[in-house]
Amino acid sequence: MKNYANITVGGLPAQTEPLSSKAVFTSAYAVIPRSVLTDIVTSALPHWTGTTAWILARPLSGFAETFAQYLFELQPGGGSDAPEPDPRIEAAIFVLAGEMQIETDATRHDLVSGGFAFLPAGQGWKIRNISAETCRFLWIRKRYQSAEGIDPPPAIFTHEDEIEDSLMPGEPPLWGSTRFIDTTDLRYDMHVNAVWFEPGACIPFLETHVMEHGLYMLEGKGVYRLNGDWVEVEQGDFLWLRAFCPQACYGGGPGRFKYLLYKDVNRHPVFGPGPV
Repeated sequence: MKNYANITVGGLPAQTEPLSSKAVFTSAYAVIPRSVLTDIVTSALPHWTGTTAWILARPLSGFAETFAQYLFELQPGGGSDAPEPDPRIEAAIFVLAGEMQIETDATRHDLVSGGFAFLPAGQGWKIRNISAETCRFLWIRKRYQSAEGIDPPPAIFTHEDEIEDSLMPGEPPLWGSTRFIDTTDLRYDMHVNAVWFEPGACIPFLETHVMEHGLYMLEGKGVYRLNGDWVEVEQGDFLWLRAFCPQACYGGGPGRFKYLLYKDVNRHPVFGPGPV
């Protein structure tokens, strides 16, 4: 079983440690390195027990507005019988380390490291760590945007090992992605992919597009071009990108560079506030 969380978060640095880091918030992107995920910046959430939570991204006017993203640690027995307070919100969960169980409509789904779940808006669910080890996972929340004549999406429970990678052009394959949500299915208004690069491989152009991004570094290290800046990232770092932020990257080696990517898709832009 792969472990994407062989890093330490939480606690506090010593008084003798330097204050500087690569943490930055700009008008186009934010870098939240793993070094800033200390006990001081955790969030206590209603109806959760035995948990530690870091909110990495939240809807923010003038920046990225479609999603929130969390890093969670579940202690043995920890979890929630009422994790989602808003019936308009859909969820994507990716397990970084350990094991968990999600219950929907009296059906229990066991997830281990590399496991993925999509839970549609309005779906009641419960979550629990039933193992003897700490479980760490990512939770992405988005307000579902309905479309006339399009059915609501069903739940998904899968594992990265069950999905054939989609390879980008090039021989031998230098980069690709594991697509947890079918990119051709218009019932879904978000995509979550695990994108990987062999050492030295790159996104071969500077992307600029309407989708917002949350990128959590799963393994390895790489260098990202964000707007006009070069940023070095490694396992456990998080990038938060607003729409149209120019972006490209390459794998830094010596091993594979991999991250979990969120983006909003398949819908028209929303004009002004109010229900959709």
